[in-house]
Amino acid sequence: MTINCAEACVNGCVMGDQCPNLEHKEQASKFIQETSLDEMLKLAEEAARKKRMAPPQWILPND
Repeated sequence: MTINCAEACVNGCVMGDQCPNLEHKEQASKFIQETSLDEMLKLAEEAARKKRMAPPQWILPND
């Protein structure tokens, strides 16, 4: 069964132990436990800086 988690699980996972993204949940929990808030803020600032410095990406419609 395929599920769109972004829509179906906005209030929490609807599949429980059958969730196809449990691996990501474990990785996120580990990252949160092992990373200080200051380090997370540094990572976020660096990602935002890189995004601001990147050239614009044009999306052209198919003719």
